[in-house]
Amino acid sequence: MDRLDLQLALGRASVTARKLRTALRRLLSCEGELTSLALESLIGQPRKRLESMGLSAAASAALEAPDRPRIAHDRAWAERAQIRLIDALSEEYPPLLAQISAAPAVLYVRGEAAVLRTPQLAMVGSRNPTEDGRRTARQLAADLAAAGLTITSGLALGIDAASHEGALAGHGKTIAVLGSGLDRIYPRPNVPLAERIAARGALVSEFPPGTAPLRVNFPRRNRIISGLAIGTLVVEAGRDSGSLLTAQYAGDQGREVFAIPGSIHNPLARGCHALIREGAKLVEGGADVLEELRFPIPEQIVMQGSAAAGGDASDTVLLDKKYEILLDAVGFGSVSIDVLVERTGLSSQSIASMLLILELEGAVQPQPGGRYTRIQSR
Repeated sequence: MDRLDLQLALGRASVTARKLRTALRRLLSCEGELTSLALESLIGQPRKRLESMGLSAAASAALEAPDRPRIAHDRAWAERAQIRLIDALSEEYPPLLAQISAAPAVLYVRGEAAVLRTPQLAMVGSRNPTEDGRRTARQLAADLAAAGLTITSGLALGIDAASHEGALAGHGKTIAVLGSGLDRIYPRPNVPLAERIAARGALVSEFPPGTAPLRVNFPRRNRIISGLAIGTLVVEAGRDSGSLLTAQYAGDQGREVFAIPGSIHNPLARGCHALIREGAKLVEGGADVLEELRFPIPEQIVMQGSAAAGGDASDTVLLDKKYEILLDAVGFGSVSIDVLVERTGLSSQSIASMLLILELEGAVQPQPGGRYTRIQSR
């Protein structure tokens, strides 16, 4: 078996990097540096011996008698789809990921493998964000990617997709970590986005081809998202969001955790508020992240912060008193016309027409269910 076949066999064995190194050192009585060539020594070893070195029964069986027809099938797919395999003994393996206890022994990579070794910020959040949350993720990702950070996320609908799109719009790099095999892109609506990511960054998975996007796979994916990055930023997340698990992994891995606050009336802000109470860094703009990570802050981001603090009048729509009252009543949550009637005392017909004007002026954004939110950039 050549190196690629050995990596494919190891990928089917589902072993962690730590257990792989431990088994090889015991087998070879080696205390020094291990290389990918050492993988060959595992193949064909008796199952009981492999188990005695700390490998699971399933992994030991897969290495004792590799499924050669399946490996040949995997190899044909990898060559056809231009998939790179990076094992934990390779110099190409991401150094930050190598530090976590449950790092996978093999990564399947489509795209630019070198991007895995660049400084990364993980960005995660709700699959069903508010329009303001989606816009915030896209803008922050664009700013941070332009500043030199690679944006890493999970290709999910919502905040993940917005973060990838923002990084691409900022002419930066982005990485998508999948909870399925690279031949089973999920979710399907994000297949075109995945193609763009592969062209300007990388698609990554620890799962061999044919692996379906099962629910159990996504917590495993999340530890890789946080493990690759120097910090994790949560944009919008409810109390039970899987994004909080990614943040927890980041904290456990000794990485920075950031969160964006929101309205107390927005249930998607509650997870972020909980993280901030627990010590996550509060983020209002890209400069907050860059400063904490000791990254140079581009002049463009500094100017954005100055404009926001100064309230540049050229970007502000001048409204009469009734419209200002209505806009204040909308606040920064998501409200219905009935609630606005209670808050302002105006008729529903007047509010409906005024909301239309505010929408045309870019001050409010309609939401599903006849609700409205204020556009914070105003």
